[in-house]
Amino acid sequence: MNEELHERIREVVASVPEGTVSTYGDVAARAGASTPRLVGRVLAEDGHDLPWHRILRADGTPAPHLASEQLARLRAEGVAADGGRVDLRRFRWRTQ
Repeated sequence: MNEELHERIREVVASVPEGTVSTYGDVAARAGASTPRLVGRVLAEDGHDLPWHRILRADGTPAPHLASEQLARLRAEGVAADGGRVDLRRFRWRTQ
């Protein structure tokens, strides 16, 4: 992955507002990445200073190894999860 794409992914993640969520696929599409997996890679390697907790799987669930912390951070921002799943229709960040 080139540095430009890496930085675009970081910028998109950084722009997700508090109290909303986005999916790996949403971020990939906005950043022009070929696959949502690249978003996960950037967050895993260089996402400690980003609001990584606002990025979810396409079904509204958090990454299993981060679920407790991710859901707690989201709850603190007013994002509710029912059964470990966030209602994307309600909380998904929409840009327009």
